[in-house]
Amino acid sequence: MTFKEKIKIHYLQLVQDKIDVFKDMIAALTEDSKNDAKGSAGDKHETALSMMHLEQEKINRKLREVLDQKIILDKIDSSKSAKTIISGSLVKANGIYLYLSVALPKIAVDGINVIALSPQSPLGSKLMGNQEGFTFEINGTRYLVQEIK
Repeated sequence: MTFKEKIKIHYLQLVQDKIDVFKDMIAALTEDSKNDAKGSAGDKHETALSMMHLEQEKINRKLREVLDQKIILDKIDSSKSAKTIISGSLVKANGIYLYLSVALPKIAVDGINVIALSPQSPLGSKLMGNQEGFTFEINGTRYLVQEIK
């Protein structure tokens, strides 16, 4: 398994864990609202149900965002390598590994730190379509694309 494939699997697991947590939270809120409906009456009951419903909507939005991230990650072919930077490229710039996919937290794979970023982010958009040897500057920092996988 290549380094790039390990990164994709790690991020897919991270996203799947988030999906599972949000689904569990939604199920717990649904169960709580059923139990609250049996034992409450009046204004307090209505307020509690309304608050649970709002929380459930907020979690559903977050769940949709994470599901969208999973769809994007699923579409990436980790075995594919390109001369120019595309979505799914693993780019080494200034000694930093950048995985162009979706914006996710920094991870360590085989002891190497990797940052996942969206191709639409300021850094991602600068990288897209360029090749090894490309130099650019963001926020006063000069970057050199050393390698594309």
